[in-house]
Order: sequence, then structure tokens, then C-alpha cells
Amino acid sequence: MSSRSYPLRIPESLILLATAKAEEEHTDRTTALRQLMYAGAEDYVLGLLAEGRISVSRAAELLDYSVHRIHRLARERGVETGADIEHYEQATRTADELL
Repeated sequence: MSSRSYPLRIPESLILLATAKAEEEHTDRTTALRQLMYAGAEDYVLGLLAEGRISVSRAAELLDYSVHRIHRLARERGVETGADIEHYEQATRTADELL
């Protein structure tokens, strides 16, 4: 995944939260902010998936995750994807056998 700088005003409460997270996890505040942002992005995208507004493949694309990881996250959060992880794993095994 590529990245770029982006100017952003961050509320003081989120800075305090990131600082606490960074101290607790022995990391820097920038990393903690990025982790919080990714967690929010996951929640948002999985919400779109749960509503049927995007597909599993689109969710994977938006988060730069594998389809398998999206299925796993969806299962962990009780989000129906139309196919379960066992179907995905079987399809993957079949594809590997064919190749």
C-alpha cells in the first residue's frame, strides 16, 4: 500500500488517546494514531459490507487486505458475507490443486 502525507487537524481528545495508547503499547504517537485510524476504517468498511453496500472484494481492496482476511474479520464481528470462510478456503484449495 502506498502512502502520502496529508495535512490534518486532530482533536486534542484523540491526541490524548493516541498518547495513552502509545505509552501503553511502547510505541510512538504517530503509530498509535495510524492504528486508531485503521481500526476506524475497518469498522466503517465492515459496516458497509454488513449493509450490502460493498462486496467482499471491494472491502479487501479498500483496506488493502486479502479476501480471506475480510472473511475472517467479518466472521469475528458477526457480519454475513454470503459465503463463509470454509467455502473460501475450499475454493482456495481447489484453485491450488488446479494450478
